[in-house]
Amino acid sequence: MAKTTGIAITGVSGRMGQMLARMVADSDALHLAAALERPEHPWLGRDLGVALGGVDTGVIVTDDAAAVFAVVDAVVDFTAPAASVGFASLAGQAGIVHVIGTTGLSEDDIAAIDIAAQVTPIIRAGNMSLGVNLLTQLVKQVAAALDESYDIEVIEAHHRHKVDAPSGTALMLGQAAADGRCVALSDVADRGRDGITGPRKTGAIGFSAIRGGDIIGEHDVMFAAAGEIITLSHRATDRSLFARGALKAALWGQGQPPGHYDMLDVLGLK
Repeated sequence: MAKTTGIAITGVSGRMGQMLARMVADSDALHLAAALERPEHPWLGRDLGVALGGVDTGVIVTDDAAAVFAVVDAVVDFTAPAASVGFASLAGQAGIVHVIGTTGLSEDDIAAIDIAAQVTPIIRAGNMSLGVNLLTQLVKQVAAALDESYDIEVIEAHHRHKVDAPSGTALMLGQAAADGRCVALSDVADRGRDGITGPRKTGAIGFSAIRGGDIIGEHDVMFAAAGEIITLSHRATDRSLFARGALKAALWGQGQPPGHYDMLDVLGLK
């Protein structure tokens, strides 16, 4: 039997964690080698299959990331910024692939991940879907083609439980627009409006966030000028597309040299 890639899943009790676990179980190229949760979580010490409402799998949920990373090929991580930074350091020490789908990372968080990526492959993306990554390329091209008379607004909608705004995907799209215009996003981003804000600043890239219900993810990039509006859009209708992309990244990362990669690398779009 061919060797399969051993995957550790962090935050395994979460929606993405559970989906990843089930998807790995159905894969011919992967096997679930470990399941991680935060300290004092009620799933700790339980068989993952039983915790998920099924039968024994032999995988016991643990919070010992260092021990787990020593025996797996890759870790797939949709958790929280502080946790992902810690996991990146441990992945670097173990020399395993780290796939990060966590959003809300600060510049300091990304700098810390960059350090770990000097010694191991790290694949990080605010969105793991093929469609969104194609959309970023289109946004960059359109932004490069249109001058500042076209106002750029990134409009995103997510479920009511999402804790960060703008979403990681919205920031990816804003960065693509900034790259198209050859400007730094930090210099032109407008991430909040309330009260008497005055007229829109020419050249600004605006962000608008909607939270409600069970919206999986909707993103529009609007280029608005006098007399016309161009809108590029993406709608996610199935959360499993993010899990599929993350697992594709974990496989792609095997044998790659150390580096801080994204889904454009994985999909061959660069």
